Amino acid sequence: MEEELKNNVLKSGTSILGIVCKDGIIMASDRRATAGNLVMSKNTQKTVKINDYLVASGTGMASDIQMLQKIVAAELRIKELKSKVRPSVKEAANLFAMLSFRNIRQFSTIPSIAGTLVAGHNEDGTFELYTIEPAGSIAQVEDYDANFSSGMPFILGLLERQYKKDINVKQGAELALEAIKSSTQRDIGSGNGIDIFTITKDGIKQVVNQTIEPNFR
Repeated sequence: MEEELKNNVLKSGTSILGIVCKDGIIMASDRRATAGNLVMSKNTQKTVKINDYLVASGTGMASDIQMLQKIVAAELRIKELKSKVRPSVKEAANLFAMLSFRNIRQFSTIPSIAGTLVAGHNEDGTFELYTIEPAGSIAQVEDYDANFSSGMPFILGLLERQYKKDINVKQGAELALEAIKSSTQRDIGSGNGIDIFTITKDGIKQVVNQTIEPNFR
């Protein structure tokens, strides 16, 4: 019963990606959500705006990802109202990490599993990208990362050859599109659509909102 329950919980097999560019950060993901061997959703947006300065992408249990994002959004707003100072991207990432660390160590029939990429812009004009693995460890990303998403091997293999340190966000968005497309061709947990966001001095913008349609012949 326990194994059956675990196999049929809605999961985000997922391809998520963050790329650091010279003038901002790219965040990208696919749209497929699965339960066991079934595709339960073809339109799950895995990269979301947490607030006006922060974007997060998640991989793992869909419910854990959504709850983490809701709690972090609320806690950051409370902190800002109390202190009259906007939290930094690093503070937000550490909050994700703390909650992930705590959640996975609480006894439960269904363990909490959620890996997260967090990116945003600070008030001083700097940009940061952090990766938080499901057990709660955190690291700042200097180039690119796909966390522990199921599409990670295909994404990192492509970026290892094509990423350049001085790329701009336009080039980064094109590279992210190719990386997500590559993973959806080989990873059964990824597919159905692509979302790409840019984080620059002009704010957060969604630059790709693409559906991948099957062609039957």
